[in-house]
Amino acid sequence: MDIEVSTLHAFSDNPLGGNPAGVVLQAEHLSDSQMQEIAKQVGFSETAFVMPSDQADFKVRYFTPSDEVDLCGHATIALFYLMKAQHIVGAGLYTLETLAGILEVVVHNNGEVYLSQALPEFGEIVDRQNIADSLGIPTHDLHAELPVQIVSTGLPDILIAVKHVDVLAKIVPDFQLITGICKAHHVIGYHVFALEPDAENTLAECRNFAPLYDIPEESATGTSNGALLCYLQKYQQLPTPHDQTYTIKQGYTMNRPSEILARLTLGSSNEVTQIQVGGVAVQIENIQIQLP
Repeated sequence: MDIEVSTLHAFSDNPLGGNPAGVVLQAEHLSDSQMQEIAKQVGFSETAFVMPSDQADFKVRYFTPSDEVDLCGHATIALFYLMKAQHIVGAGLYTLETLAGILEVVVHNNGEVYLSQALPEFGEIVDRQNIADSLGIPTHDLHAELPVQIVSTGLPDILIAVKHVDVLAKIVPDFQLITGICKAHHVIGYHVFALEPDAENTLAECRNFAPLYDIPEESATGTSNGALLCYLQKYQQLPTPHDQTYTIKQGYTMNRPSEILARLTLGSSNEVTQIQVGGVAVQIENIQIQLP
């Protein structure tokens, strides 16, 4: 059996940038093991499988090369960009059934796609020394005032602030140590970031490591940057937190430059009431995967 997989790079309009994702548009006939095998053969960090839903406009399942995950931001951006290009959807609001719950997706006429994420959950503070050791940097390269903390807006990550963007290039990840720490804390991976207070259009630059899920480094992550925006709002690091769209850079150390757009809506008590992460994508090619 041949399965057609569309390949796209999300969070960039440049084929040399962004984060690659696979998309299978009519996946209702595929078994779990078949979807896992397709994702393994595609080899991207995630492949999205679309099927009908009795609870939302679409149901989507996400597979890494080794496991199913609850949600994937960049694969969702790629999926809706592709469906708009193929006139399956137009500009508007859509609901999406995922293992992380029912989420909203907004598609704009200019091709931008925004995924609403789950409200933030703030987890435990993680030991700074262990984190620094696993990144191959001294502890004084970590931000002195911001905690190393688990945050989730659908998928839990360890949020790690470093003191300057130059530190990002110095990181030499020990994937065995990172895997062990992620397993012990039941998280997907590390989201390491540096604020860029002097940059005109950029809030922060990031690196993301998820070797526990066979993703050594990812060039653009949607859910992690949603969690990042909530973390920065909690610790009063957003210059104007309400109803502003921020640009977050990722993938630059991998030569796969990506730009993730993120925005928050706050309630009357400054609590987060909505998180949206978005961007554009570019279609690369369609490939055929052979299944037994």
